[in-house]
This record gives sequence, C-alpha cells and structure tokens, in this order.
Amino acid sequence: MPVIWPHAKPALVLAGALALAGCSGSEAATPAHPTWHNAEVNAVSRTTAAGGVAMTTSMKPDGALETVALDLASGKKLWAHPATMAGRLPGMGVPAPAIIETGEGQAVAVAVDPTRQGRWNATLIARDARTGAQKWTRPVHSTFGPQRCGAFVCMSEQTALATARVVVLDPATGELMWKLPGIAEVEWSDASRVVFLRLARHPVLESYDLKTGKAGWRLPVEQPLGAGVDMSGGWSFGATADNLIGYVAPYTNPETKKVSAFGLFSLKLADGTVNWIRPSVVRVYPSGSPGFAPVVRPVDQQGQYGGFARLDAESGRVLGQIPATQVPDSGWWLAFPDRMEKLGFLKHGKPGSAFDLTTGRNAEIKGERGWSFCVTDPKPLPIKGQSPGFYSVASLCEFELADGRKVAGSDAPPAWFTGGQDGWRTWRDERGGLHGIKDGTGTSPGMYG
Repeated sequence: MPVIWPHAKPALVLAGALALAGCSGSEAATPAHPTWHNAEVNAVSRTTAAGGVAMTTSMKPDGALETVALDLASGKKLWAHPATMAGRLPGMGVPAPAIIETGEGQAVAVAVDPTRQGRWNATLIARDARTGAQKWTRPVHSTFGPQRCGAFVCMSEQTALATARVVVLDPATGELMWKLPGIAEVEWSDASRVVFLRLARHPVLESYDLKTGKAGWRLPVEQPLGAGVDMSGGWSFGATADNLIGYVAPYTNPETKKVSAFGLFSLKLADGTVNWIRPSVVRVYPSGSPGFAPVVRPVDQQGQYGGFARLDAESGRVLGQIPATQVPDSGWWLAFPDRMEKLGFLKHGKPGSAFDLTTGRNAEIKGERGWSFCVTDPKPLPIKGQSPGFYSVASLCEFELADGRKVAGSDAPPAWFTGGQDGWRTWRDERGGLHGIKDGTGTSPGMYG
C-alpha cells in the first residue's frame, strides 16, 4: 500500500527498486527560505499537517511507537504520546496520525494508543493537535488506522473479524456519523465527498457523500485493468484537480504462478468515468505520486521489462521516454533531478549514465546530479510487540552520477518526492530526524501520496 504510503512488491517493480525503504536524507535546506530540523524524533511514518501542526509516528530507542506533534513553522516538538498498531499489515507500512482541521485554526489529531480496555486491544484517542489535550476515545479491536476524510475521521475497524466495517466519526466528539460494512481505505476527499477503495476479492472504488453516507458512483477496479486484479502486490493513488489516478501493482500467486492484472488508470472524480488506461506498466521507485509526475515501465506477457516513460497525470500521454535499448545492465538505481527532465542510472561508487527524458538521448554526466534512495538494503524496524516486516518511509539523497558518490550538504529533496502542504515541505533524514522548508510549493502529492 503510499506513497505513498502504498507500494508495489519490490521484486516486481524493477531491479533495485524499493517498496518501503529507510535511508539517509538531506541536511541543510535552501537558506533563502524558512527551514527547520528536528533531531529529537525518529520518524518512521509519513508526515501529515494541518492547523499549523505537523504529525508523525516516531519510534523510540526501545522499539515503542509514539505519536509526535511538531509546530510546522519552527519544527519544535509540541507533545508526544504512546502509539501502537493493532492489526495493521506489514506491507502497509507504519501509519501516520490523522489530523483534521476543525475551524478557527484548530485541529484534532487522532491515533491508535496502546491502552487496552477489557476485550479491546487498543484505543483510538483524539487530542488537540497543538496541546495534546485528550478530547475523546474509542475502543479498538483491530484496525489499519485512522485517516482524514474531509472534515471527518474515517477508519476501518474490527478488520481481523467478520464484522469488519468502515466508520466515519466527528473529530470533535468521536460521534459515529455513518458506517459501511467491510474494509476500505480513503483515496481522496474534499469538504463534501470521499472516495474509498473497498478492499475485497473484487476491489471497487466508491464515492460517498460525507455528511449523509449516501452512495454516489462506483467503479470496479477490474473494469479499467482487466479481470484478476489482486491488491496483494500494492497500490497507490494520487489526485489532480479533477481526476484520481490509481496504480495497482502486479502480484504473482504462489500457487498458480499467474501474475495478476496491473497498471495505471485515471477516472473523473465527479462521476467515476474512466479517462485513460495504461495497462501492464509498473510504477518505478523513486518517482512522483501517480497524481504528479508518474514514471512507469511496461512489462510484456513474458515478464520482460521495456524502457521508461514519464506520463502526464492529466492525459496519460507520454511526456518523455527512454527506449529499452538504452537501459544499462544490472547494478543501477534510478536517480532523478529536481525537475525530472532527465533520468539517471546511478551506480554506487562508479560512473553511471543519464538520459534526456524529452529526447531519449544520452546526457552528459559530468556535473549531473540525481536524487535516489540512500540505502538500498533497509532493515526491518524492531518495533516492540510487532512482527517484522515494517520499514521506515524512504528518504532520498543526492548523488553525483559521474562517480556514484553521495553529495554532502544537499538542499531539500525535490517536490515530486516530498509533496507540499500550504507552502511547506517536510521530509525524513537517515537518522529519522524531520526537516521542513517553507518555499511556497503549492499543495501537491509526493511519492507517498
């Protein structure tokens, strides 16, 4: 599961691609803009922000998780409380707290606390995002974690039981507004509507009115991608102004050895109509959100990879591509510059290569830099009380393609990776510390959505 937090299976993306990698990050940001660095945290989840507060899930030295709130303007730690995962699947990564604006600059932070109540395994706790003052609680048996959906909190609960359901809660009081049977994830929402990915044998995208729960349009994911979709390989969604772009990764059934249907598609948020389809392509890593600068690689029926293509998220058309004949032999990692106008093949400690994505031609690598994963062999997080398989969100480092060496003291990673929220961009470094820069980047999705 994201971008991100959703990700495809590493072996099915491309040689050397990572699904959920932890790695080293950048240090100083551009001095011309307000910046901060908080080394007190060990962020292992994405960062969410609202009401002037940034939130993340941090891991303490003893492996315990905690919900951490930071002042978005300064990076100063505001408060921290214990956190846990009760029923979340390893491939989904560590969830970030949900943070919801409630008006007049106020926000509520919602996360799963390890407090047990009788037969319940944990507790969903809502707190004032700035002060940490508790507002309400809800007992939890099993859940994938809360998400913001418009002005409400959405959460799949009792996910390990036959009675699994999606609940929509008032962030101020915890009151149940409405519910749906089954398990679902929020892929998009605005002030009035939410689009869920209903996770089932035949997954479906469905739109609902947030206040009433009235169903709107629905789109079976198999309609654009073909029969046999299996979400076990991972998925990711990102939105443009009017459309939702979805990626479903391939999954090889261990019993039948058959590969599930996969690819990229776009639909209209207004009515669920399919705009365009790019079947049988894998999303590559690192790269932008499917809703912002998607980069893909086609796979034929024999499982052979083609070249690389950057697509326009609005139209699905190819903006630039590298033919398969230009792809070097194994031992490389993808690296992109700030504007993604070039594609680099990084070889650690050795000369790599670069190509102009517009023309497909070789580019001079002298002085050429690219952003790539800093660590290519991430270790699972030693989270207390959890089975292995959870990783920190990835961080990017800048490299010199001419010699494959890491650049010291680089600026902030590019916006296609970090995304932006109300002019601010935040990212994690290799030690888990958080960085922020206010460079005016508009609100846009990053690699994790």
